[in-house]
Amino acid sequence: MTDRYLLVRDEQQPLELNVIDSWQAGEVRSTKNLSGGESFVVSLALALGLSEMVGGNVRVDSLFLDEGFGALDEDALETALETLAGLHRKNKLIGVISHVAALKERIACQLEVVPGTGGQSVVQGAGVRRVA
Repeated sequence: MTDRYLLVRDEQQPLELNVIDSWQAGEVRSTKNLSGGESFVVSLALALGLSEMVGGNVRVDSLFLDEGFGALDEDALETALETLAGLHRKNKLIGVISHVAALKERIACQLEVVPGTGGQSVVQGAGVRRVA
């Protein structure tokens, strides 16, 4: 995605991670101090990296992201969307749950959950049909 962050283990707390921020002269920061957008980008990169490391006969062909895009600035959103488009070109299934309007313009195949009456919602989109 980007070479800005490098995740490293915290020496004092081995189960915690720190980030080295190459855009801030290699400053080492706790992941707890990342902004919402930074946290989303680092989490997405970590998930993608871990999925590539899975060995043996295990294949990871799908990824579901629930929100997080709203915390990104325009450049970070573009980077994330290009990364997801690259996965889609590799025949990976990408599911995105978001309220960010820019995603509607960029993601062709969509399912929309529309609030209905009585506390129920209706799913609309290509391939959706009502089941009795």
